Amino acid sequence: MVHLAQHDGASLQATDLAAATNVPENYMRKVLHELVRGGVLASVRGKGGGFRLAVPAEQLTLLRVISRFDRISDQRRCLLGRPECSDADPCPAHGHWRAIGAQIAEFFGGTTVAEMAAAPARKRGARGRSRR
Repeated sequence: MVHLAQHDGASLQATDLAAATNVPENYMRKVLHELVRGGVLASVRGKGGGFRLAVPAEQLTLLRVISRFDRISDQRRCLLGRPECSDADPCPAHGHWRAIGAQIAEFFGGTTVAEMAAAPARKRGARGRSRR
């Protein structure tokens, strides 16, 4: 989504998106088609066709994108797999997980694709190195 947002509404081929994101092409195609079904992407056929955002990047939250594949909400499942886990009947991890889960839901629900596209890209090879 970030790569598409950085290309100002242009339609990009699945092959190009797969190469740019280092994702296997078959997997990329499945993801793209699921996002089309969810109204996140539009599929354009013919010459110059491909995939583009169906929603302006400024209005497209990360939560909307990933909700096609994973459920993130304030109503989380128990981290330890208990069928009932609440403040009244907590599991040993409940207090810690509740706070972390709320931060995760806030990040995905409050961050747009445009914000991610505007963030400075990390330089290749800089991972793990301290910056001075």
